[in-house]
Amino acid sequence: MTEPSVRAWPDPDPTPLDVAALTERYPRNPEPTLRVNFVASLDGAVAVDGFSAGLSGPADKLIFGTLRMLCDALVVAAGTIRTENYNALRLSPTRREWRRAHGLPEFPLMVVVSRMLDLDPAQEVFSDAPVRPIILTCAAAPEQRRAALDPVAELVTVGQREVDLAAGLAALHARGATQVLCEGGPVLFGALTAADLVDELCLTVSPLLVGGTVGRIAAGPPGPPRAMSLRGILSADDMLFLRYARSSRPSIPPA
Repeated sequence: MTEPSVRAWPDPDPTPLDVAALTERYPRNPEPTLRVNFVASLDGAVAVDGFSAGLSGPADKLIFGTLRMLCDALVVAAGTIRTENYNALRLSPTRREWRRAHGLPEFPLMVVVSRMLDLDPAQEVFSDAPVRPIILTCAAAPEQRRAALDPVAELVTVGQREVDLAAGLAALHARGATQVLCEGGPVLFGALTAADLVDELCLTVSPLLVGGTVGRIAAGPPGPPRAMSLRGILSADDMLFLRYARSSRPSIPPA
C-alpha cells in the first residue's frame, strides 16, 4: 500500500515524509517522556458517532502507527479500551524489524489504566496480546475482577481508592519503559494534565466541523494552564499534525 504524502508545512515545495523521516520529527527522547496522541475536529470534537476513527485518515494512521513503533509502553484508559474495542498491540513486520534494529523489544508494553477493573479478559487486547499487558489499578478494585484478569494481565496496584498516575509512571520507568505514549481517553488525559505529567502532545486537527455536544480531548479537574512549545507542523489531506512539548519537565520519583 502506498504511504500518504505527509509534508512539512508551509514549505512551498513539500517533500513527502516516510516513516524514517517521521522518526526524526517524533524522536525518542534521552529523558523519560510521556507523549499524548489525540485527534480532534476543527471545532474541538473528539469523536464522530462515538468513535475517534471518524476523524482520522491515511496520514493520521501513518503517524499513529509510527508513534506506537517508537514507544516503550502504550497507556490507554479502560473506557477507551471498551469504547474503541482495542485489539492486541501487534505491530507490522516492518515496524517490528525497526524496533529490533534499534535495540528495542519487538513489541511495546500495553498498559491499561483502570480503577474498578471493568474489563473483559476475553477482549483481544488481552487474549491475543503478544506481550502480557499491564493494568495499573488501585487497592479498592474488586477482588473478583482481579482474579478474572490475573490470567491475562499483570496487575500493578498504585494508590488506594484512585490510580496514582505518577506512581504508575514511575513503575513503568523502573521497568525501562521511559518513552510512554498515551492514546487517551479524555478523562485520563485530563488527569495526567492535572498531575502535571504530560511532556508532549501530538494533535491531529481533522478538517471537519462536527457540532453537537461531543466532548473535548481532555476532561477532568481544573488546574493552572501549562505552557507548551510548538516543535513541529506537518500537513496532509487538509489535516494538520501538531507536536507540542514542554520546555521543562518535573522529576518523577522512582518507584
